[in-house]
Amino acid sequence: MEDYAKAIYSLTRGGAQAASTTELARRLGLSAGSVSTMIKRLDVAGLVEHVPYHGVRLTAAGQQVALSVIRRHRLLELFLHEALEIPWDVVDRFAERLEHAVDEELVEIIAAKLGDPTTDPHGDPIPDRELVIDDPDTRRLVELADGEQAVVVRVSDSDPELLRYLTQLGIAIGDRVQMIEHQPFGGPCVVRIADQEHALGITVARAISIR
Repeated sequence: MEDYAKAIYSLTRGGAQAASTTELARRLGLSAGSVSTMIKRLDVAGLVEHVPYHGVRLTAAGQQVALSVIRRHRLLELFLHEALEIPWDVVDRFAERLEHAVDEELVEIIAAKLGDPTTDPHGDPIPDRELVIDDPDTRRLVELADGEQAVVVRVSDSDPELLRYLTQLGIAIGDRVQMIEHQPFGGPCVVRIADQEHALGITVARAISIR
């Protein structure tokens, strides 16, 4: 149920009215039939509500479940990354295994040890103890105009290969970036970071969020 709540939250975070069965099945790697069965259980539990012709969205109770597991997951990611020096491209996999096993007492011990952090290793916001999440608006790197500057504040963690590629290039959260030019006809974006120029493909430039 926590995995479903987290997935629905993620799919509707950008303003979408609801998450469809197809979207959930794709996100969770499950069959549409399995998703439909679990949605019925979530509905009975009062965690989701149906949006006609669109799918389901979280109720207030469902949002609390989602934010609770997101807090656990992202704190675990940061702990594994900082305390155990596990690279940012694999911490998601380990945190996914641990997020349902740790209790709230241990989560708060981890949070206190880390100094009550507000973001995880990928720049994703961590809900606070009251499960309030500060998720400020950002832009995609690809949206920067030529000559414009910004700071890298978030990177999608959906593709470990992409994170490893950025590590090889030396690109990290907090870096100042300047757009040099957009190559025409869907070509790469040429950016300058720390006095080095990089030609980043459109997929990479869309996975990096800036402010």
